[in-house]
Amino acid sequence: MMPRLSPHMTVMHAAANKAAKRLLRDFNEVENLQVSMKGPGDFVSQADLRAEQSIREDLEKARPGYAMLMEEAGASGSDKWAWRWLVDPLDGTTNFLHGIPHWAISIALEKRLPEGGTEITAAVVYSPVNGELFWAEKGSGAYLNDKRLRVSARRELHTAVFATGIPFAVSSGSTRLSFARTLGTLMPQVAGIRRFGSAALDLAWVAAGRYDGYWETGIKPWDIAAGMLIVREAGGYATDGEGKDEIANTVVAGNPHMHPKLLEVVQDGLAASRG
Repeated sequence: MMPRLSPHMTVMHAAANKAAKRLLRDFNEVENLQVSMKGPGDFVSQADLRAEQSIREDLEKARPGYAMLMEEAGASGSDKWAWRWLVDPLDGTTNFLHGIPHWAISIALEKRLPEGGTEITAAVVYSPVNGELFWAEKGSGAYLNDKRLRVSARRELHTAVFATGIPFAVSSGSTRLSFARTLGTLMPQVAGIRRFGSAALDLAWVAAGRYDGYWETGIKPWDIAAGMLIVREAGGYATDGEGKDEIANTVVAGNPHMHPKLLEVVQDGLAASRG
């Protein structure tokens, strides 16, 4: 049975649904969008900006005292925030601009803990093209629409399919080297490796059991914050490159059997990139 939505989750669902309607219209008229480049291979469009503004307005109206960390607008609010939204209004912009129907809205809610540190307490990853809304609240499980999610049960690498993100033009040399080492080690051992172009959906698909694991280096907090909680609430592991339950520039996720195996290979790749 699907749990009753909390007030926070109700706000997140509504913000994602509203932004999705405009994104779908833009996606169907993508040739008319104005696009600029943040860097080689790194794009931002009118669609990103409009979706981010829509989400920002809805979240601020519902929770005016919360801080924000957004892909395009950056950080806002008090440095001593108790609650913070992490928002990627369009994860998979390159896919979107090429008419590839694999992109998502990602919203996470982060809480500062009294004893120090923070935790993600609620998460939404919404794929409007497919009508798939992945969501989770800490301690309440993970869901795809109204269906409970569980990670896959595969145990052996030769049966596994992993997802990843391939470094592009703005990536550092160490990131490219780490990726090449990890990919070269895994390819002969696994059933397949996929690169679909949306970190948020890669994590959501791990939670749904479609992938057995996922890794990426050079990632941003707004790309992965929501997806990491969804994986954990689906019974999997989602950590940084050191195996800690933290959001960092490397993420490794998988079911309980695959995560330690994937983490070992990723750590070897990271070590090789440091020389």
